Amino acid sequence: MISTAIRVARVGSAAELAAAVLMMLGFPALMLAALIPSVPAFAAAAVVTYVADHYLHRQGSYLVNRLSKVRAGLSIRFLIRQLLLILLLARMDLTDHLIFYGAIACFIAFYGLQAPHGAVVTLIRNRRRMPVATRNVDLGSRINIPDAPPFGLLERSAEKMLHLDLFAVVGLLISAQMDSAVAGFIGIGVTLFLGTLYVLALVPYIRGTKIPPTPEVILEAVDDWLHEYKPQTVLYFSGSKDSAYQVNMWLETMEELDTRPLVLLRERVILQNLAPTKAPVICVPGGVHLMNMDLSTVRVALYAANVGKNIHLLRVPTMKHVFIGHGDSDKLASVNPYSKVYDEVWTAGRAGRDRYAIADVGVRDDDIVEVGRPQLAPIQPLQGVPEGRIPTVLYAPTWEGWDDSPGNTSLLLAGENIVKKLLKADPPVRVLYKPHPFTGTVSPAAGSAHRKVTALVEKAAAQRATDPRFTADAAAQTKAKADLARIEARITELTGGAADKGDEAELTRDGVVDLVKYEEIARLRAEWNTAYWNSFGTFEHRVISGAEPRLYDCFNVSDAMVSDISSVVSDFIASGKPYAVTDSAQLGVEEFKRQNTAVRAAVILSNKATELGELLAAVRAPEADPLAEDRKELKEYLLGPDEPTSIQQFNTAVANLALKSQARNAGQERAAASGETTSPAEAHLSADPTVG
Repeated sequence: MISTAIRVARVGSAAELAAAVLMMLGFPALMLAALIPSVPAFAAAAVVTYVADHYLHRQGSYLVNRLSKVRAGLSIRFLIRQLLLILLLARMDLTDHLIFYGAIACFIAFYGLQAPHGAVVTLIRNRRRMPVATRNVDLGSRINIPDAPPFGLLERSAEKMLHLDLFAVVGLLISAQMDSAVAGFIGIGVTLFLGTLYVLALVPYIRGTKIPPTPEVILEAVDDWLHEYKPQTVLYFSGSKDSAYQVNMWLETMEELDTRPLVLLRERVILQNLAPTKAPVICVPGGVHLMNMDLSTVRVALYAANVGKNIHLLRVPTMKHVFIGHGDSDKLASVNPYSKVYDEVWTAGRAGRDRYAIADVGVRDDDIVEVGRPQLAPIQPLQGVPEGRIPTVLYAPTWEGWDDSPGNTSLLLAGENIVKKLLKADPPVRVLYKPHPFTGTVSPAAGSAHRKVTALVEKAAAQRATDPRFTADAAAQTKAKADLARIEARITELTGGAADKGDEAELTRDGVVDLVKYEEIARLRAEWNTAYWNSFGTFEHRVISGAEPRLYDCFNVSDAMVSDISSVVSDFIASGKPYAVTDSAQLGVEEFKRQNTAVRAAVILSNKATELGELLAAVRAPEADPLAEDRKELKEYLLGPDEPTSIQQFNTAVANLALKSQARNAGQERAAASGETTSPAEAHLSADPTVG
């Protein structure tokens, strides 16, 4: 019942739902108290509406955002409460008293302050909104970017300004109850004084040296930095907040390049969700600004996603363009016809090359290069289940996709069956459930299935906690939890709290990585991962959501995995551990394997998941695993050989393509110098360093 109400109201928890209900009921209660009239009842209802409203705003509740769409936004709610207070005073026969007119004048004047306050805040934010935002780019020595206003002045500024009416409201209620105007006028004076002071405190930041340089000056400083740094390899990315993981997975690879790297982003929200990196990062939201940027030294551009904004860089002929993707799978997205716009397509292994050949979407075999998957280095190989520990099975389904295909995710038709059978397995296993971050964003049915699976795992975890067969080392868990708290506190100290992060302009000026801190944070995150897994029993079922622990960390503590057709399967194959994939579209085992390379060494599950016993048998008796050799062969086919290492293969591919880019540019310069027109065929030959 409560879960249904939470879903309908679009709130995130029972507490949010309670706050929303209280706020909705609070305003009718205010009106009733005003009509009676009753000062204590009005005061109680006012407290409820203030607290509930504030809580929902702090939680970023979807419901509060929707209220503004039906003309019941934050300002309107405050105004209604103030009008009802005027009604209360009128019903108490105070219309002939000076305090009544003082209340009306106060709220009119207070709302008069909202306009300059909102205008100044908007002006400050607009002027401090950089045409180009950066990280690890030294702009501070080139241009003067002033400090932002104190964090408390701009953060949730409208809410803070409106809450200044509390002094007047409290004072007026006291006056109404005590039949004395003193408290009311004191409250009115405090409200108007603080409101005026708030506006005056912001005014200096819209004039003089408090204003950042003009966009032209900032863009010129960025070009000066580019001219000095001379980037050679660019990682280009555009996408939504939820797709930030697609670029984050390539950051460590960019740091390990033999050439000078640069990360180019197109959306500010991606920059805000970018993982820590030592590589220089430039976020250029404007297409015109990007196309006018000096990228003349770049020889190779890498693209992690096929999106429309890629055209703004693809149009540059002086660099070679490569699609590297954000995973390796048999999904149709892995053979997108759009890929033929790139000079080359890099795949992990031979399987990627064969996919394009079979799909016949216009990508030439000569333009495909196998480079392995550098991101898979942290995945630990198969070691077997240690004695005394029950096996761990990871269930990591993919999301529902953009269409209604039943083959996209096992959650819809098989999720509950998979989890129920794993939870009832005998001998027992531990279940880790890690859903895709996009789950439920398109299909309400997928969101519902996810919640059911989550409930199953959490209920089983609670039952196992009381089962005498499973005991944990309480002292070790206590120590691990203490370590977690210590590590998280230190990471927060190193990264800074919310108040220390500054706005876009300050982060652009000061966002140069401290290498000592960066390395310490990397070490602490590794320690955090160890402490996290030690903080609960190795038998304890777990739902793992959010960015931490990472998917690969889940791989390393698991002995087997159940998943769907996605890059998750290809990545897990790097471990050599047993895995199962669900044929949710009911193609049949042979056809499913024919269409999907990554499942050729998997246990194929039907939607009833009756075949899970085969997977568990392989975990419990690795020596009798009939698919062990198949997994070894498939690993090399999908991900390439272990030697040379993937990062070495990647660097070689970058170097080879850079040579082609240089040869092409040199050919163009020779043609321009001689005044000759180069034919397309001649241009192609001159761009190939292996010719001539």
